[in-house]
Amino acid sequence: MIVNPFWDACLRPGHGVPTGRITKVFISHLHGDHLFGLPGLLCTVSLNISPDVQQSLKCVDIYGPRGLRKFLRVTLGLTGSQLLFPYAVHELEPTSDQCPEEGQLSLEMTEESGPPHPQEQPGRTIPLDVSSDCYLLFQDSKFVVKAFRLFHRIPSFGFCIQEHDRPGRLKTERLKELGLKPGPLYGRLKAGESVVLESGRTLHPSEVLEADIPGRKVCVFGDCSSVLGEGAFRLCAGADVLVHEATLGDEHREKAVEHGHSTPEMAAAVARTCCAQRLVLYHFSQRYKPGSLQKEGDEDNVSELKNQAEQALQGRGVEVTLAEDFMTIPIPLKRQPTS
Repeated sequence: MIVNPFWDACLRPGHGVPTGRITKVFISHLHGDHLFGLPGLLCTVSLNISPDVQQSLKCVDIYGPRGLRKFLRVTLGLTGSQLLFPYAVHELEPTSDQCPEEGQLSLEMTEESGPPHPQEQPGRTIPLDVSSDCYLLFQDSKFVVKAFRLFHRIPSFGFCIQEHDRPGRLKTERLKELGLKPGPLYGRLKAGESVVLESGRTLHPSEVLEADIPGRKVCVFGDCSSVLGEGAFRLCAGADVLVHEATLGDEHREKAVEHGHSTPEMAAAVARTCCAQRLVLYHFSQRYKPGSLQKEGDEDNVSELKNQAEQALQGRGVEVTLAEDFMTIPIPLKRQPTS
């Protein structure tokens, strides 16, 4: 999965993203710094496809606000870009309260125009589910991904990636006591199926399985100055990792909100409400220099944004991280203690 590609460099060799494994792309909003990299990303994927795997490639599903389908169709068409794989654009229907009136895109502006790209497949239009206050994007045997509404200068969305719970480990000592040797029956029990032993006894999975391992949850907030509705907070409750923008420091809160952005304290408030385990800050203004680029006399250090978020979360046990390009954050499984 790729969320908000900024440029095709995210697929360059050495950054650990095998091109053939990208099947889902999520775009939070249609501002250029979150969108212009998408055509390049798709072309880079295509260029890195070897002929022997071309026929086995699955469709790449792209999710984003209404207007994304037109953007890709026009951009790929004008540049004569060829793709070696199919793609489909699934558009989220925004609500009128997601941005100021001047930021709303008319139906005429976002209406699809021109013929589809040769590799474009039909995509869905996804309306807000009013009952849950969110958008169901897709689900499979491993994950369910939903979107929620944010307030920005143009309609913006966040994404919740929830891993399904998985069965706990087998109690192998208990199985040995029952005379059951490793083999196919272990796999059936692990899959939740009851089995009949040679003695005639029916053995149920609950007797030999530890508690389910809770699925991990990652929530990524697009550009925003506030969250709309309760859907986001319900979806993101207990998030293992919550990624939130912090464009300007707390001392510039008025300016940040005026431009549809957040500060570290505002991001921390969302993390508190969601009871997140870890807060990752990103989308820093260019005025903030990383420590490695700091010069004598510079006042704006990006580490100050981390300090402000940590102060706002003091005593909450939430780890704060400053995002960096190509950063990898391991999320351990939440296994139950072995009894």
